[in-house]
Amino acid sequence: MSAHPEYSELMPGFRWHDIDAGGVRIRAAVGGAGPPLLLLHGHPQTHLTWHKVAPELAKRFTVVATDLRGYGDSEKLPGDPDHRTYSKRAMAADQVRAMAALGFDRFDVVAHDRGARVAHRMALDHPACVRRLVLLDIAPTATMYAQTNREFATRYFWWFFLIQPFDLPERMIAADPDHFLDRHLAGQIKIEGSLDPRVVAEYRRCYRDPATRHAICEDYRAAASIDLEHDAADEGRLIEAPLLLLWGDRGTVGMLFDVEASWRSKARDVRGRALPCGHSPQEEVPERLLAELDAFLPGTN
Repeated sequence: MSAHPEYSELMPGFRWHDIDAGGVRIRAAVGGAGPPLLLLHGHPQTHLTWHKVAPELAKRFTVVATDLRGYGDSEKLPGDPDHRTYSKRAMAADQVRAMAALGFDRFDVVAHDRGARVAHRMALDHPACVRRLVLLDIAPTATMYAQTNREFATRYFWWFFLIQPFDLPERMIAADPDHFLDRHLAGQIKIEGSLDPRVVAEYRRCYRDPATRHAICEDYRAAASIDLEHDAADEGRLIEAPLLLLWGDRGTVGMLFDVEASWRSKARDVRGRALPCGHSPQEEVPERLLAELDAFLPGTN
């Protein structure tokens, strides 16, 4: 696909592709030249969450910013009783296949929120593919569930709402999807004015699709079921890629969890620090994020 006319101002120099990732269509924006770098977004965002950093990264890397299956303009598959369709294992495999279709079998990964959970699974299931790994504003899924208390459940209520059986959350969000999305973003973003209205409009467009909302619920249902089974089966296995953790010092994860300590039993090489923001450093403090990435991701193989 040529440059997307609505996005070209946000991500100049990028071209948009629909990639067959083993029978699942994945939307990807690709730009730049150099070693491959995969960017994975979270909920409720799309690949456009990277618009403040992707063009700068494209000066040193071939940047691939994708929509996860079920999100944005990637394919929305129906859920299944065991939630395997939206397991992080399945979602990680999509991304590996998409990168292979673009000619990349080993690459760096920078991932936020849900995308970071996909990247965690990718690093375990496909260790030969992941050169270096950056996870933004998450502690491991199993850790966050195991340490749930009243404050966490209040702040991250959607972790417990979206996992309810089909079709309760889907029907309730359908009453006013814009309001649900806007309130979600407002609770996560701590630096006023960080969100570009054009990007928020795209988040809303995607969230208005019932198939997207169902996929999102299935993503969270998988996280509370089959993903935990996969994590338990891999207890003791370590991420081999060097791991950089970055989190917002004003966000729930940074305030309620010892982020770096939570990953020390999950990876061999762990480092990290807090950034002066809420949940989304790529939108709130892009310059600080870029500085951290520049130091951690040398643009050579």
